[in-house]
Amino acid sequence: MGRKWNNIKEKKASKDANTARIYAKFGREVYVAAKQGEPDPESNQALKVVLERAKTYSVPKAIIDRAIEKAKGGSEENYDELRYEGFGPSGAMVIVDTLTNNVNRTAAEVRSAFNKNGGNMGVSGSVTYMFDATAVIGMEGKSADEVLELLMEADIDVRDVLEEDEAVIVYAEPDQFHAVQNAFKDAGITEFTVAELTMLPQNEVELPADAQAQFEKLIDALEDLEDVQQVYHNVDLGE
Repeated sequence: MGRKWNNIKEKKASKDANTARIYAKFGREVYVAAKQGEPDPESNQALKVVLERAKTYSVPKAIIDRAIEKAKGGSEENYDELRYEGFGPSGAMVIVDTLTNNVNRTAAEVRSAFNKNGGNMGVSGSVTYMFDATAVIGMEGKSADEVLELLMEADIDVRDVLEEDEAVIVYAEPDQFHAVQNAFKDAGITEFTVAELTMLPQNEVELPADAQAQFEKLIDALEDLEDVQQVYHNVDLGE
């Protein structure tokens, strides 16, 4: 798999910190999760996942609390969760997850980002079949063998455990997200370098230098859109 999750997260966090964009995205995601269920993460698994992700990006507690209070207050603001699929330069595959209160605006902006950067939109299902929904959880201070032992003791069978840079990354089924985290927390591990429910490509591709430069512009353009929450792709960008 080798996605270098810590490097990817740090790159995105560094980029987003300059504009506080990441905080706005998490605020919206927390609000939607809290509004769709109970505003208590212990009884709302979707909210719990978002909060765990937010911790790894150091999202201020005030932003999280404000979003939850907004949901508790019965705000009438509603968002639709929509997924777009498309292709970048040289046929690279891209998935774009959005939260929007204006479907027409979001669809137009996503389509425009593809068209202006050497890509094109695809139909539903044209890309996702080449990706696997995956829970990715990472921590420091343990070896891969120690992590495997912890998981075995908790009777949890995961897809893979890899050492990436100075961290150990666990790849598991999405429904194992909380079980894996709880096993680590029971062992005294409470800080995670990454805690994501993501879409992993079954195969990564390398692009020629010119196509890769254009592809990176496409990804930046998509991530810059206000309604876009996550962008997944199958290109090895060499992080």
